[in-house]
Formats: sequence, C-alpha cells, structure tokens
Amino acid sequence: MIDDIIEKVNLHKKRAKSALEEIKEWETLDCEIFENFEKIKTIDTFIYRFIKFQDMMGEKLFKIFLDEIGEYKDNMSLLDILDKLEKFEIIEDAMEWMEYRKLRNKLTHEYPNNEENVIAGIKLAIEVFNKIETILVNIIDYKNR
Repeated sequence: MIDDIIEKVNLHKKRAKSALEEIKEWETLDCEIFENFEKIKTIDTFIYRFIKFQDMMGEKLFKIFLDEIGEYKDNMSLLDILDKLEKFEIIEDAMEWMEYRKLRNKLTHEYPNNEENVIAGIKLAIEVFNKIETILVNIIDYKNR
C-alpha cells in the first residue's frame, strides 16, 4: 500500500519538477508571465502538481508511513502526525509543514485573482519544493532500512 502511494506522490513530484525546471529557465518571474499563454500553462502545471504533491504526502503518505511502522492511531491530529515524523527525523520541524499547508491554501485560493500574490506564492513554493522532496526521500530511506 505504501509503495502505491509513493508511486503516486512521485508522479506529482516529477511533473511539478519538470514544470519547475522550465520556470527556472525564465529570465524573470513576475506578473508579465501572465501575458504569455505558454508560461501560464507551465505555472498552472507547477501549481497543480505542487498542490497534489504536498496534499498526497500530508493527507495519505504520512499516515500510511506511520501505520506501517506501528506509530499511527486513528485519533491522531495532523499535528500529532507531524510531531511523530519529527521524532523519527522524517521532517525537521512540524510547524514548517503547517506553513507548507498555508502556502498550498494560498495558491489554491489566490490563484488567479491576484497576480502579485500568485507570483509571491509561486516563489515560495519553488523555495520549499526541495524541502518537501527531501521529506519524501527521508520516508523512502526510512522504509528501506
């Protein structure tokens, strides 16, 4: 079961990363990108896949991982789950993941109404993408011990 979830998470990660690599090739990341349909498609892809990547990890993978190592209980809150992951050194800081959730919500609710906030959110998502990717690697490494 965990392998199926990891496979799905990796699919979203791979597609987000592909869009991210394209974004990194642009000279600038500002509101002018919204005048270029190809760039809009790339941004849309990155946002969608980033959100799916973060969601699948937070909503499914973390629970299944903890369950597989005998540390999950049905009544655990997300913060309880994050605290356990921090204890096992899967994540560095539980509160940091909560900030990733806020970013995910910001990207979901702001886009496409406020271009400047969208750009700020995308820039932040680009910064945290590698951190989320590292968390996935930590889970895979721990699972394979």
